[in-house]
Amino acid sequence: MRGFRHWKWHLDEMYVKLNGEMVYLWRAVDHEGEILESFVTRKRDKSAALRFIKKALKRHGRPETIVTDGLRSYPAAMSELGNLERREMGQWLNNRVENSHLPFR
Repeated sequence: MRGFRHWKWHLDEMYVKLNGEMVYLWRAVDHEGEILESFVTRKRDKSAALRFIKKALKRHGRPETIVTDGLRSYPAAMSELGNLERREMGQWLNNRVENSHLPFR
């Protein structure tokens, strides 16, 4: 999967119960809706976002664009990695990953 630089990633986090404990599930979804990376943390801060983005970048390479929501941890982590110019944020831009959180029947 390395080298697909035209890809657009969508990043998001959600609060879930895992083994009776509430944790944050971070997810990266590509432009086709396929889950690229998942990561579980207890906190939703810059260091957690940094570890998650580094893990995704190491496995899948650098995308052309990274779409996020308004969480301030994303731009803080992305500026440390030098990816801040690749970030997009908008009201409905992150629907691809938000819809992947929905349960299916």
